Amino acid sequence: MMNPVKFSIQKQQLMESKYLFWLIAGGLIIGFLSACSPALNKETAGASAKERPGINMQPLEGAEVLFDGSRAMLEEKWTYWEGPRFSAELPIKWQIVEDPVDEGTALNSNDPASKGGLYGSADIVTKKKYRDFRLHVEFLVPNEGGNSGVYLQNRYEIQILDGDSTKHGMATVINETESPYAFYNGTGQWNAYDIIFRAARFENGKLTEQPLVSLYFNGQKVHQNVPINKVWGGKFSGLDGGNNKGFGIKDTPGGIKLQAEGHDVLYRNIWIKELELDGADTDF
Repeated sequence: MMNPVKFSIQKQQLMESKYLFWLIAGGLIIGFLSACSPALNKETAGASAKERPGINMQPLEGAEVLFDGSRAMLEEKWTYWEGPRFSAELPIKWQIVEDPVDEGTALNSNDPASKGGLYGSADIVTKKKYRDFRLHVEFLVPNEGGNSGVYLQNRYEIQILDGDSTKHGMATVINETESPYAFYNGTGQWNAYDIIFRAARFENGKLTEQPLVSLYFNGQKVHQNVPINKVWGGKFSGLDGGNNKGFGIKDTPGGIKLQAEGHDVLYRNIWIKELELDGADTDF
C-alpha cells in the first residue's frame, strides 16, 4: 500500500506540472496571437491616432500634400477638368471657407457653374496624373442630401452622397459595392477616406488586369481589393466614360478629381503617396 504522505506529494507535483504546462502553453498562444493580430502589429499598435487611417491622419513619409487649406495650393496643384460638359472659367471658383468644426480652412465644392447638379461642368482635378497610389481625403457634408465624389485617375468614383445607403451611395466604389453607411459620421461632421488604388494593367494595348481599390472609411476597413469593372456615369463623369459605355479604359494615368454637383461639400487634408504595386493587391 502506497504511503499516504508520498501519494499526496506526488499528486501535488503532478498538479504543479500541469499548471506549469498550461501556463507556458497559454503564454505561447497569446504571443502567437499578438504577433498575428493586425491590431497589435507595429503598423497599428505603435502608431498614434494621427498615423492611423481616419480623420486628421497626417501625410505619410514621401507623400505629397494636394490641399492644405490655402488658395495658393489650390491654384498650384489643381485646375478644372475640361470635359465635354465643362462650362466654368479659371481661376477656380471653389471657395476657401472657415472650417465649421475645427480651426483652419476648407474647400467648398459648390461652384456656380455646377448649379442644378451639372456634374462635369466645374469639377477640379490635380494637374499631376497618377497610376498606383495611396490617397487620403477628408470631407464634410453640411446639409442633408449633399453630393460630391472623389475620382481615382479621374475615372473611378468613390461616392459622397448623404442619405443614400444603396450601391450608388455614401462610400461606395460607385455601383460596384454596397454602402458602408453605418460608418458615416453624418452631416456637419468630418469624415475620411483612406484609399490604396492599383491602376488597370495592359499588355499590347489590351486590358489584362482590372483596376483594384481598398478603402478605409473613418478608420474602418470597408472595401478590400475591389475590382472596378468600368467608368460609371457616362462621358460627363470622367476620363473614358464615353468609351464603349465606360468599358473602354485606356492605359493612361489620371489625376485625382473632386466633383462639383451644385452642393456644399467641404474638403480638407488631402494628400497622396505614389506607389508601385507589382502584385494585384491593394489591401492595407
